[in-house]
This record gives sequence, C-alpha cells and structure tokens, in this order.
Amino acid sequence: MRRSLFGSRRIVTGVLSAVLAATPLSLSEAQDPATGAWPQWRGPSRTGQIEPTTWPDSLDESHLSEVWRVELGPSYSGPIVADGKVFVTETVDKQDERVTAYSVADGSKLWSVSWPGAMSVPFFAKANGDWIRATPAYADGRLYVAGMRDVLVCLDANDGHELWRFDFPERLGTPLPDFGFVCSPMIDGEHLLVQAGGGFVKIDRATGELVWRVLDDGGGMMGSAFSSPVRAKIRGVDQYVVQTREKLCGVAVDDGRLLWEQTVPAFRGMNILTPTVLGDRIFTSAYGGESFCYELANDGEWKVSTVWSGKWQGYMSSPVVVGEHLYLHQRNQRLVCLGVADGAEAWTTKPFGKYWSLVANGNRLLALDETGKLLLIDADPAEFRLVSTREVATSETWAHLAVVGDLLFVRSLDGLIVFRWK
Repeated sequence: MRRSLFGSRRIVTGVLSAVLAATPLSLSEAQDPATGAWPQWRGPSRTGQIEPTTWPDSLDESHLSEVWRVELGPSYSGPIVADGKVFVTETVDKQDERVTAYSVADGSKLWSVSWPGAMSVPFFAKANGDWIRATPAYADGRLYVAGMRDVLVCLDANDGHELWRFDFPERLGTPLPDFGFVCSPMIDGEHLLVQAGGGFVKIDRATGELVWRVLDDGGGMMGSAFSSPVRAKIRGVDQYVVQTREKLCGVAVDDGRLLWEQTVPAFRGMNILTPTVLGDRIFTSAYGGESFCYELANDGEWKVSTVWSGKWQGYMSSPVVVGEHLYLHQRNQRLVCLGVADGAEAWTTKPFGKYWSLVANGNRLLALDETGKLLLIDADPAEFRLVSTREVATSETWAHLAVVGDLLFVRSLDGLIVFRWK
C-alpha cells in the first residue's frame, strides 16, 4: 500500500458538486432497486451500486452461509435475478447455448431451453474460452439473451418459450464477431439497446423489430464492441453513452444521431469498461492506454475536453463510485482509489486477482476475483482496508457477482452458488 504524493490535493467544492450533481439514469424506471431484483449487467442501475444495507464484518461461514448450488457448463454471463427466479446461461458440449431458470428459494429447476450457438474464438484468445459471454437483461416477464454468434433471443421468463430472435449476420449481412457477442443488452422503456451487428442498435423489445442502427464499425475482429452502453442525462440532454473499440460517443435517444465523440487510445481497440458517468463528466480506462475523465459542454455544439488523465490502465473490471472517489481494479491487478474531481490518487494496493466484479453498498465494497475469492473492503479514501476474504468457488469466476437483499449469487465456470448473509 502506498500513498500518492497528490493524495492531499485540495478539491474545489464547486467543481466537485457539479461533478456529483447528476448520476446515470436507471435503465428502466420500473426497475426499482427496492424490488429486490438484479435485472441486468451490473445491477438495477447498471453501475454496480445497490441500495445501502448492512453487511456483517466477516465472510466466514457463520456470517455467510451457502444456501444451494447447481452444476453448469461454462459461461461468463452474470446471473440475472427477478420474480423469484435466477436465470443463467451456459455453453453445452461446445455446440449449444442453454438458458435455465431456477427457483431462488431452493434451486429447483423451473425450465430450460437451448439452441445451436457455439463458436470458436481466435487462437490467441483461446485462454478466454469459447463460451457465451454477455449478461442477459430482464423486464416485464421477458428475458433478453445475447448468444455468441451475434444473435439476440427474447424468451418468456415464465416458461422459456421463444418470443422472437434477431440474428444480426442473417438480417443485416454483418460478419460474425471474432470474439463473440460481448456487449450486455440494456433495457430502456419499450426498447432494447445493444452493441451488435457491427454497430449500436435500438430494437423494439416487444416485436424484435429494428428501430435504428448507428456507429457502424464493420464488425469482425477489429470492430464488434467489448463494452456495454448506459443511458444518462448530460447537460440536460438524455443520451446513450456508448464505448466502441476506438471511441466514446454520445447518441441521441430518439433518432440515434451522433451528438459527440472522443477517441480513446487502447491496445488493439481493447476498450472494455462500461463508461462511468459523473454528472457532466465521463470516466473510462483502456487496456494498453490510460484513464481519462472527459467533460462535456454544449453551447449549441457539443465539445469534449479532458479534465484529468493518468497512467492507470483498466482491464475488464468496471469501477464503482462511492462519495467523492472512484475505485478501479486495474490491468496490473491493483485496486486504485481516485478522486472524482481531479484524479488525485489516494492510494493503490498490492496485486490481487486479474479481474474483479465490484458491488458498492454504502461505504463497503464486495469484490469477486477470477480465482473464486470474495473480498469485503472498506471504501475509505484515507487508506485501503481489507475487512475479510473467503474462497467461495473452486473454479474460475469471471461472471459478475449479483447481490439481491441478503443473497449473493456467484457464477463459477462450473456452476451457480447462492449464499445468504446471516
């Protein structure tokens, strides 16, 4: 643990207030965190934040007990929890994709459906596996699942029967993404937004019909996004904040017109993080690049300026914000605490795992690394405090942790494990 030389830099109150004055919109106003659901990528607000609740000071078995577990094939998709069900995906026998719903109460199987959908990623990415990647989204009794071969499938969440599917290569003539369908779908009212088909698309989620498609990147290996979009109000304008392989963009909600764009340098276009909206600013961090905090201005014409930047390199772990600080797990495996207003480094840690999925609960962080280790951390800019650790899985855990009420859902490569706080 080391302190930054700039840790005591003075923060201008007016600037900080402006930065924190607005937050990303909930992706569906009907999805209230208080309803006890984890309906999409990174939770109800798509930010990794939950409504503050009390967590014990220990992760041992007397405080966090296993409730049930099931065995599954490999997947990177995070579990989705809604209406008393938990939905998971898996790749079966390297040829099919399967979606299964289990009862949250006891782990009993409610339904399961599958379709041919596997593909092989390039040899240099084989370590990342050939299995399904994107986290599904849930709304109004429907589950939206992104399959590896650039196909989006809408299922009835009650029984699993297929309502519609959008096969991007078939319908748009776009190439298969070499690394599979990575972006996690986003629900916005009556529509669904996703980065697929070599661009950013808006789909009528009731009918599966295409509304518009923008940000054409050609798809294939150097196109096809790794990031997932968010919706936010910036300078009073509702917009989708979208990170492609090369750029950070603002897209108009109604007609998909490009409002602004900013190039984000990264090694081989490995811009992976979900953008973090901080009022009228946006934070992102690139593999092989740097961290950037951009500020948007709009005096009739959108302008993007860099407020601060630094050497910190993100990998696949999207950060969380607690109060005036941002917590980022980096490519070098270290957690860093940065001041939102000016990027001042409060502290950085020793190396941990390669990847963390992070959930923020008040001033506490819960992190799950890819080795199956769970970490409970104080979100304190004064110093790094690791409260408790515990191994919760024996196989790799690259899928995002889900937290609903007093339950924790851990998706390892070989199963789903549900824990309960005591």
